[in-house]
Amino acid sequence: MLSLLTLIWGALVSTGWVERLTGRQAMRSSHMMLATLAVGFGALHFLAFLYAQDQNFTLFTLLFPASPDGTLRWTFGIIGWELMLAILISTGVVRFMIYRRWLWLHRLAYPAVGLIVLHSLFGAIQNGHLSIVWFGGLTVLVPALLITALRIVPPRVLTKAGLVEEEM
Repeated sequence: MLSLLTLIWGALVSTGWVERLTGRQAMRSSHMMLATLAVGFGALHFLAFLYAQDQNFTLFTLLFPASPDGTLRWTFGIIGWELMLAILISTGVVRFMIYRRWLWLHRLAYPAVGLIVLHSLFGAIQNGHLSIVWFGGLTVLVPALLITALRIVPPRVLTKAGLVEEEM
């Protein structure tokens, strides 16, 4: 959920749609705070499985997505979380990287969030909780998909559709 909110807020920050409400620095700081919380709660979720009694999880199973003990839903979650962790670390060392390379790495957040959504979906199906979480998931997933699509669409298409005004 936090990763979806981070994705939405990050798209709003990068496009400048909400910049009028608050300063740019406040928007960027809030995006970084959401991302840090999402990765932190993901780490807690991840580490809690080391203490699970019903299944035997090892550190190897939790760190390597293609381990023979794992399932597809765990693989989605592990890869998504590891991508988010790489993005978080790269943000700390951005001044030592070429900006375009960092931006490419930062844009991996889109597939990372997609993998985390798949992890949540398959986990809810497996555990019989889909009827409980589907509405909350859709409530956040639909705006995230819409904003991601608007972020990818070229500006001239948005201008022709009347969604944005042409700059003079």
